[in-house]
Amino acid sequence: MQVKPPSHDTPPPPYSQWGYQSPPPPPKTPLILRILKALAGSLSGGMLVLGIIVGIGLWRSGEQFVNGIKMALTPQPPQEEVDVRTVVVQQVRGASELTTAVFAMEAVVPATSSRTVANYEIGKTTLIYVAYGEVRAGVDLSEITAADVRVNGETLRVILPPPKILDSKIDVSRSDVYDYSRGFLGLGPDRAPELQGQAQEAALQKVMLAACEEGILQEASARAELVVAQLLAHTDFGTVEVESRLPENTGCATAAAGALQ
Repeated sequence: MQVKPPSHDTPPPPYSQWGYQSPPPPPKTPLILRILKALAGSLSGGMLVLGIIVGIGLWRSGEQFVNGIKMALTPQPPQEEVDVRTVVVQQVRGASELTTAVFAMEAVVPATSSRTVANYEIGKTTLIYVAYGEVRAGVDLSEITAADVRVNGETLRVILPPPKILDSKIDVSRSDVYDYSRGFLGLGPDRAPELQGQAQEAALQKVMLAACEEGILQEASARAELVVAQLLAHTDFGTVEVESRLPENTGCATAAAGALQ
């Protein structure tokens, strides 16, 4: 009997009809190897190693391994550093202008104005002014910088700005014109407002000069050191040292120059 070869229109016969044996089925690949092969197909190089580790970790520990990977890849938060000097400067500057000494006194100041004709004085106006003046001295803590704060172990050292005259004024509510006279027959010029203004300026210079001679700047410096030391006493430092720069005497020099005029 002659066997016809199969045509292209009919399916090929099984191997048994041609005298051949059917090939054995391929062995089944374990699940873990299939996972690794899938990872190997999608990754390369160094990523392949990481993929294998991730695959094994997922297979063994599941969610615990994933959380560990997240913690390893999450950057650590930056460590905050506090500048102690800046903190101290901000704390001290809160007091702004620190008035630590006040000087007050009364000053009796005369003021005159003459009327002349052909170089002859025909009348004279006199005003006597009793002024009450005040002078405030202290330190301007807004001028302090981080360079003025020094930390050495448990010791905090602060250098204050030089003391100066912060304010000076005539209290007009407590001052008054004691006497005002235009002389014989009232021939003196009627210049009461002008004479009062001159008397107030002279009284203010007189009060400032007296305050400087009494050492108001030195007293303000000593008290400022005490106040700032108490302000910083509640910090974590074992020792707080406060000192002031030498006074510049600008306000006192101005008062002295005005008094000599």
